[in-house]
Amino acid sequence: MTELLIIAISSALVSNVVLSQFLGICSFVGVSKSLKNSAGMGGAVIFVISIASIVANLLYTFILGPMGLDYLKTIVFILVIAALVQIVEMFMKKMMVGLYEALGVYLPLITTNCAVLGVAINNVQYEYGFIPSLVNGIGTAIGYFVAICLLAGIRERTEGNDIPYSFQGMPIVLVTSGLMAIAFFGFSGLL
Repeated sequence: MTELLIIAISSALVSNVVLSQFLGICSFVGVSKSLKNSAGMGGAVIFVISIASIVANLLYTFILGPMGLDYLKTIVFILVIAALVQIVEMFMKKMMVGLYEALGVYLPLITTNCAVLGVAINNVQYEYGFIPSLVNGIGTAIGYFVAICLLAGIRERTEGNDIPYSFQGMPIVLVTSGLMAIAFFGFSGLL
């Protein structure tokens, strides 16, 4: 049980997928303009990473590994992720029209979000079993959710502030993200 707790805390805080591993930066920076959109994107990523971790683990354990098809893992994992994103996209288009329109192009980009693929590949590299893979996936997704919501909250608070012209727009977002990464680096002494 303590091993699972260590995996969860490590994947969410210590090795945060966005702020420590720098995976998934495109959607992290692009969607974090409002807290509502960030929470929606974070929820979609939680769903996709969690399910992708389960399916990728099962496919690798029962098909790719035993048959010696390890070299196909990246392609197979991308196909699994693409199918899951299509399911999420259809659900949001039907049930959450406002959020679907607000996320725009970033929702289909979850398919190519390297954070999702990175979790599936890390699970294989670390030789995690079924439960540790699921815990790592959920922990990583929660870490992404926390990071994107924190950045969105900071961006909303700094929106009306007097920022020098050369830092307006994307530069201040990148500086803020860098400062957040430094802050999350403080969690490295935790484990």
